[in-house]
Amino acid sequence: MDWYLVALAVIAIYLALVAIIKTYLPTPRTDTTIDEEPEPIPSQRSILASHIMFYGPILALKTESVAFFDWFRKYSRGLRIYGTIGVFMVIIVSVLMVLMILLSVNLTVALKPEPTAINKPQNLFLIPGLNEFVPSTFAVWFAFILTLVIHEFGHAILCRVEQIRVKAMGVLFFVIPIGAFVEPDEEEVNKAASWPKMRMYGAGIMNNLVVGVLCFILMIGMIGWAVPSSEPIVVGFYKDYPAATADIPVPSIIKTVNGSPVNSTAEVASILNLTQPGDHILVRFEKNGTTSERELNLSTWPADLGSHESGFMGVFYYNGQGVIDTTKRFLSPAGFLMLLSLPFIPGYEGQQLRILGFDVEDTKYYTEPFPLYWQVIHLLFWSGFINLAAGLFNALPMIPLDGGLIFKEGTERLLARRGLSGYGAHIVGAMSSLILILMVALLSLPYLFHM
Repeated sequence: MDWYLVALAVIAIYLALVAIIKTYLPTPRTDTTIDEEPEPIPSQRSILASHIMFYGPILALKTESVAFFDWFRKYSRGLRIYGTIGVFMVIIVSVLMVLMILLSVNLTVALKPEPTAINKPQNLFLIPGLNEFVPSTFAVWFAFILTLVIHEFGHAILCRVEQIRVKAMGVLFFVIPIGAFVEPDEEEVNKAASWPKMRMYGAGIMNNLVVGVLCFILMIGMIGWAVPSSEPIVVGFYKDYPAATADIPVPSIIKTVNGSPVNSTAEVASILNLTQPGDHILVRFEKNGTTSERELNLSTWPADLGSHESGFMGVFYYNGQGVIDTTKRFLSPAGFLMLLSLPFIPGYEGQQLRILGFDVEDTKYYTEPFPLYWQVIHLLFWSGFINLAAGLFNALPMIPLDGGLIFKEGTERLLARRGLSGYGAHIVGAMSSLILILMVALLSLPYLFHM
């Protein structure tokens, strides 16, 4: 099936629906006079207009029923502390993110790498299906929507805590949900002091970071509940060694070696320890219930695996316990950054760790502690991944991101004390331009180096 044609058809249907809805929405009269009463608008159209807005082709579904945010005002003191911590957290993350981007650009200039899929513009956006590394699964879409909601709810709650009225909230669509929004009273926002505004801007980022960290912690804690199979599961071969040329099905399970049943890699090794290079062995493999036998002429061991007197078969085994142990080592700030890079890790290690967030066959090599266990692991992984990615990106000191708005408020506050308020807009604009240039450089330099 040509998915590009399907996507174009879906977009065409969406745009047609947008056109139909726009024609149904009431438009304000501009030609009435004092003596002419405006034509009454049908009630159904009025209700529709109060819940639907358009920004070009982007559809916004909104509601003005936002009084429940007032409930949080009873916890104003604690939430202000939370918001203040969020502001300082955003400042720290902003500095670290700018340093990381600078180092990345410097490394790119030094190494001049070939362009890869990561450099493609669409892979900058964490939109399922658009980004080549982000699958369009229930876990991803749940995490995507959760990230948007808790981010905007953070803004709305701190608005009410800081006595700023919230007019409406809603979701943005362009075929699929692409964002969420909270609409504070702009006049009240402009009148608010710097700290209330900074707490309001930082609350969304703080929510994303907190939820992201908690999801990763839960996932790492739960990964040990799965019991990996101890069977000798063959998932790959050493190039130019006996197994690589024997047409062995992959993945498959070794059931017997020279007629002796084996139930673990250790049992296979104990038999091979009695062999020598040049010996022939008969191995029976099983894949999806079908068995097959292969005769292998054992070789010497590769030099990088150390000195061995026994024969070498040349297979890679699936290491389920290794996957669990590696994941548990991610319980640290540096480990969380490794988890953020997981969809992009190439090679054997990256393939094995994909079990944390992707629907792969490797899940059948474990005994699940309860039904839908791996679906829960995937949901926690993507909720942690997308929340942390969104929080880190939004912390960048670049307008119109929340980090940029905090940078603007803080800069203007510091400069006002020294009578230098006129320089605030220039500094904020220069910083925003610098970040944008650096990000474009990260994307474009690999292409420029290899034109």
